[in-house]
Amino acid sequence: MNWIEALIMGLLQGLTEFLPVSSSGHLELGKVALDIEAKENLTFSIVVHAATVLSIIVVFSRDLRELVTGLLKFEWNESTIYSARIVISMIPVAIVGIFFMSEVESVYTGNIVFVGSMLLITASLLLLTYLAKSRDKDVTYRDAFIIGIAQAFAVLPGISRSGATIATGLLLGVRKDLVTRFSFLMVIVPIIGATIFDIIRDAGPDQITIGFIPLLVGFIAAFLSGLFACRVMLEVVRRGKLFYFALYCIFVALIAIFLG
Repeated sequence: MNWIEALIMGLLQGLTEFLPVSSSGHLELGKVALDIEAKENLTFSIVVHAATVLSIIVVFSRDLRELVTGLLKFEWNESTIYSARIVISMIPVAIVGIFFMSEVESVYTGNIVFVGSMLLITASLLLLTYLAKSRDKDVTYRDAFIIGIAQAFAVLPGISRSGATIATGLLLGVRKDLVTRFSFLMVIVPIIGATIFDIIRDAGPDQITIGFIPLLVGFIAAFLSGLFACRVMLEVVRRGKLFYFALYCIFVALIAIFLG
């Protein structure tokens, strides 16, 4: 992988991680288009995922600081309640990661027809949000678990994590700004956990085949584009403009299915 490919893939990861168009699906399509080897893709994925986590931390630094401050009081308060809901939301994806990881990895084979089919599901979820009734409701423990199930399905390439979780929350009647905040905060630990697992399992120093410059370029591109996409997504959900992303997913899906 050269630095130009790293720049393209880093921008893809950063933009599509937060916009409801599936980062994993776009990375699979990008991998096929650029003919990137699996091992290079794994090492690179670890780096750019770390970059997107950092962008979430920067955007939501105030929220995270408040949560940590509340947790350090070691009492049952608003921060511990919110953190408990985030933990509950992580249960489904943890189950998938522990018991079904080999099955999930088996679909990451550059099958762009499969990616296109999953993008159609993402588009359908986004379109369904227009049927959601706006209510002034926060995320409950039940909502957190159901949103977590949506996140678990998003391990499939083509199912957008942000799209699935935000759409599910909106259909459950959660207020737009609250479900968007929850969707972004709930993903921090799973991404960090998956990244550490990949490093321990497959990404030892002797197996890194990609150069330092492409990794650095990819990291910076993913971080900066992630900052931009995260802020854009907050505004998109607030204004209820998910319809346009649904059209985009349909467009890309049809191209992928046709070419596949």
